[in-house]
Amino acid sequence: MSPAKKAAAATPWAAVFAPRAKGERRFWLVKSEPEVFSWDALWAAPKRTTHWDGVRNFAARNFMRDGMRLGDGLFFYHSMAKPQAIVGVCEVVREAYPDHTAFERGHKGYDEDSVVSDPTWFQVDVRAVEPMATPVTLPIIKATPALAAMTLLRIGRLSVTPVTAAEWKTIRKLGGLAP
Repeated sequence: MSPAKKAAAATPWAAVFAPRAKGERRFWLVKSEPEVFSWDALWAAPKRTTHWDGVRNFAARNFMRDGMRLGDGLFFYHSMAKPQAIVGVCEVVREAYPDHTAFERGHKGYDEDSVVSDPTWFQVDVRAVEPMATPVTLPIIKATPALAAMTLLRIGRLSVTPVTAAEWKTIRKLGGLAP
């Protein structure tokens, strides 16, 4: 086995941080509780765009900071909802930059250890592209063999996770969208 394949096997997410081919697009899933920020709120936002802030998990931060690139596709997932489901498709419209909420005393995202000159936390800007024709619920995801290895199912607590190209196509199809 080549050293690159060994590294990928040892680190399941190594591929999302690997150099990209020219024009390569990668895919992600971002979660939000509808009471905190919903798909409808994003759809209604000016230019259907917002900054994806408040992520306070190092793995999720690394996915945004080191993995996401302009034009990458995102699934918008409603967590802590009934039902929990992928409800829309977005794209990255601005790559990672420091999360301003980490520096705002009194904000729930404030981090006293984060400093402007050496930020700990990052955000990206996302734009809503299209709603799912049919929301893809967590039970549907769990029941779909092609999605059995999806990071969402293996590490459900992360608010930002990678999605493979095959998973992207499967979920779009399940949601009534063209692959």
